[in-house]
Amino acid sequence: MKLEHMTWQEVDNRIRKGAAIILPVGSTEQHGPMGRIGTDTICAKAVALLAAEACDAIVAPPLAYTPAPFNTAFPGTVSMPEEIFQAHAGAIVTGLLAQGFLGVFVVNGHGANLAPLRAIANSCKPEQMRIRSWWEPEEVNGLRRDLYGDWEGMHATPSEVAITQYLLGVLPSGDASEAPTKLTQEYIQEHSGDRHGRPEEHRQMFPDGRVGSHSALATPEDGERILAAASQSIAREFLDFEESARSCTSLRG
Repeated sequence: MKLEHMTWQEVDNRIRKGAAIILPVGSTEQHGPMGRIGTDTICAKAVALLAAEACDAIVAPPLAYTPAPFNTAFPGTVSMPEEIFQAHAGAIVTGLLAQGFLGVFVVNGHGANLAPLRAIANSCKPEQMRIRSWWEPEEVNGLRRDLYGDWEGMHATPSEVAITQYLLGVLPSGDASEAPTKLTQEYIQEHSGDRHGRPEEHRQMFPDGRVGSHSALATPEDGERILAAASQSIAREFLDFEESARSCTSLRG
């Protein structure tokens, strides 16, 4: 259920019964020749909404403007300075907790969000905030490995493109029909969490926007499977989080 579609009385009733809330967080950045600018937000929101259907949860409006400085040399990317994003997201988490929600479960869709989100979580009680990128559960990672192997890469991945294809249709592959240069394990380790270089250098190194990801391997059928696996895993983890937050609240009470 979307928070913005509810009345305040409905929200009040859920809070009185003891409810946590899901907060999707994405980005607004390029995703290669056949990936949509809003891919990260589209994926995080879709996973959150399907998970919420499975576990009767409330989903807050997604955060779409987040840090992506390395991609600003590509048209369409809007990067939020990390300190501003952290302050903005922190105020939202604080506000939701102040309203009476037991906790905030973040469904993340963008690697560069993780450091500021973890800083926010460190300022909360452990049971009040949990961060989970939609691709993290082992069921999802296993499916991504089986489908794409090393061609999953790091950015404009076939898994995320597949989800958007399932939801919104297939865009022409264009330059993405050709396989990109494969990444070394050293590069992946050094640049995890979207620790990429300056915008111009990043575009020069990855001129079509893909970072080791063969986007053209994506299919809508893959997207349906990946979305189902991710939403089911997130639903289970959310219920565990909510129950833990409820137990901690009862102990304090």
